[in-house]
Amino acid sequence: QVRLVESGGGLVQPGGSLRLSCAASGIIFDIRAMGWYRQAPGKQRELVAAISSDASTNYADSVKGRFTISRDNAKKMVYLQMNSLQPEDTAVYYCNGINWTTMKPRYDYWGQGTQVSVSS
Repeated sequence: QVRLVESGGGLVQPGGSLRLSCAASGIIFDIRAMGWYRQAPGKQRELVAAISSDASTNYADSVKGRFTISRDNAKKMVYLQMNSLQPEDTAVYYCNGINWTTMKPRYDYWGQGTQVSVSS
């Protein structure tokens, strides 16, 4: 049974940083590409960053150069380091597996997410 638990969100001022964490269980983590998604109020969920099983990465244009995705296969964790945060980054952030070919979410299951709010 897939289980994904996100943490690390919070309220930060513009220009600040946060590091999100996602703990995965119930999946063969080290062979799975993983992704971070976000959903802002009134908007569709969007892919922010993805990392393949061999640590290749892919970023949305809006976060390139500011966000960094990483993974620790031994701990079954995926991280999102977010720097130079802006108000438009405000959203609930989720992790999920990702199909590297289609860049679509792999699992129907979604965790509770973690709220990131960027405001002065």
